[in-house]
Amino acid sequence: MILCVEAGHKPPFGVVIVIIGKIVREKMNHRRTLLAWALLAGVCGRGQTLDGVIDVHAHSDPDSSPRSIDAIDLAKLAKGRGMRGLVLKNHWESTASVAYLVRKEVPGIEVFGGIVLNLPVGGLNPAAVERMTMVKGGWGRVVWMPTYDAENQVRYSKENRPFVAVAKDGQLLPATKEVIAAAARHNLTLETGHSSPEECLMILREAQRQGVRHRVVTHALTPPVRMNGEQMREAARLGAYIELVYGRMNAAEWARAIRAVGAEHVILSSDLGQPNSPMHPDGMLAFFEAMRKEGIAASDIEKMAKANPARALGLE
Repeated sequence: MILCVEAGHKPPFGVVIVIIGKIVREKMNHRRTLLAWALLAGVCGRGQTLDGVIDVHAHSDPDSSPRSIDAIDLAKLAKGRGMRGLVLKNHWESTASVAYLVRKEVPGIEVFGGIVLNLPVGGLNPAAVERMTMVKGGWGRVVWMPTYDAENQVRYSKENRPFVAVAKDGQLLPATKEVIAAAARHNLTLETGHSSPEECLMILREAQRQGVRHRVVTHALTPPVRMNGEQMREAARLGAYIELVYGRMNAAEWARAIRAVGAEHVILSSDLGQPNSPMHPDGMLAFFEAMRKEGIAASDIEKMAKANPARALGLE
């Protein structure tokens, strides 16, 4: 017998789960419970598939912030569900080394890391970007402008603490331009982080000028970014992908943005890994279903979850 329950619910402790003919019988700790349910969801899903999907915004342990799953278990889970790849994100340190180890432990799935230019890595620190590119394997592929330490984030959160500025008086700072130059030099994917919409557009213009080939507006509709329609269209005209994430999703608003910008310019990702949130593959499936209910074509969802992320990472 196979026990199927609604997505987002965990199986009870001590439950007997039959997964593709294999009986798993144990009193599970929290982590194993989440993993078992995620595997079960893959068996019991409504004919939906994650084959070829790349999640470019995946949080996992090890991290200094609480996470629901570690990177190795996430890679095993994603691979088992048919996903093509993951980009591991940590707001406080580079994940290039983690990506190398995960690939060694879980062959058969494309795992990438990156660096977020918050205060623990020195803020807008081109040397940190350069060092990331030297990590064995070369899987450090993404540079995010500051996120939780971004000036825009700190002001949005009404906090009184140090921050990392990317611009002043309407002009990008020299350090910002140096980071963009490093991204161009190493053919990295450049993301705008938690910058303001105006800062995002300045970053994208400079990135275009310097020859950065792969550009992404980080969760464009999620606070504190919150681009409007014209700003998203301008970003797309500058050659950037507009990332929309499952976390804190407003399905109707996200669907309107897809129609306004065009699916060819949008990436769907999870931004999951928080405790008590769905596992990343389940969040992606729920995201796809929400978009379908809003009238987004299945072919467009595939484009936004498979082809566009691959291009953004330089895989196609």
